[in-house]
Amino acid sequence: MRRRITWVLTIVIVLSVMLAGCGKKDAAGVVKDLDKVVTKLESYQGSGTMTLYTGDNPQEYKVEVWYQNPSYYRIALTNAQKNITQIVLRNDQGVYVLTPSLNKSFRFQSDWPENQGQVYLYQTLVRSIVSDNSRQFVSDKDSYVFEVAANYSTHSLVRQKIWLNKGDYAPKQVQVSDAEAKVVVEVKFDKFAFGTKFDKNSFDMQHNLDAAAPGAQGTLLEVDESGVLVEKPDPSDVAVDGTDISGAEISTPALSEPFGVIIPTYLPSGVEYSDDKIVEDSERSTVLLRYDGTYQFTLTESRSPDRTASLVSGEVIDLGFTAGLLTGDSLQTLTWTIDGLEFRITSGDLPVNEMVKIAGSMQDQTGK
Repeated sequence: MRRRITWVLTIVIVLSVMLAGCGKKDAAGVVKDLDKVVTKLESYQGSGTMTLYTGDNPQEYKVEVWYQNPSYYRIALTNAQKNITQIVLRNDQGVYVLTPSLNKSFRFQSDWPENQGQVYLYQTLVRSIVSDNSRQFVSDKDSYVFEVAANYSTHSLVRQKIWLNKGDYAPKQVQVSDAEAKVVVEVKFDKFAFGTKFDKNSFDMQHNLDAAAPGAQGTLLEVDESGVLVEKPDPSDVAVDGTDISGAEISTPALSEPFGVIIPTYLPSGVEYSDDKIVEDSERSTVLLRYDGTYQFTLTESRSPDRTASLVSGEVIDLGFTAGLLTGDSLQTLTWTIDGLEFRITSGDLPVNEMVKIAGSMQDQTGK
């Protein structure tokens, strides 16, 4: 009898240990599941706060991410301090960078975001986890936590820590650090849901532009087959007396109106300010700042034009606080727009990641 009881107790203990182990996953098990989740991914919608620690003061941005299989994306970044929104959109017609406050959209052909990851895109996060065989893994009460290599070509970011919800593997938090283990970018999701049903106009360019700036004139700047940026205004949205369709006066500053020049607080090692020049006989107020040393580059600041502009086709560059357009080959130009001002960094030898750092050091200032 005692032997039978002992045997029964042994079986109970073994079963208890096995049951206690059920539900616990190791890194390999989670990675296998993540690979399946991404393979079967149809759609998702997430929102949260992104904080950049690149300037003198942390800058917060509200971020909203939409995805629909196979390749529709909508990312809205809103500056929490200035309440300015920029939208990056991808649909069957191409990739758009929308600036609703200026009522404009740049369109060009690109394989973004496959050619460069974004810290707030689920596919990018999962890809970095799956591809890093040196990944570090911890399982806490509510999350699976991975520390892996960061693959963001335009930033000096080397490591990232990713928190995933244990229930459905939804992202909860991301911290991206530099070589000195300093957190440079942090994203905290407050909402993230898989299987979102989107309206048929959710990824339509004009719908997004009109919804973000109702009653304003919509202007589409698109790169044609020859690589020239052409403008397609919609005159039906603006009355002839200089008011919008709601009757409110349009208060956009004149292109020739002076503005406060913004000076970068970051420069690459060995680079110094050289001189500056105000461009005369220009339809819009323009200032050139030239820098020399280890690298040579020119920083151009001007009012953002509302007329046809000529630009060669390029690629979207994630600046963190907004999206930029990189054009050129041997001579490259990074262009971005903030607060109605257009900025351009042009150089024949300045690396793109240094351009991004310079742009980032200017984003918490105002030049209006």
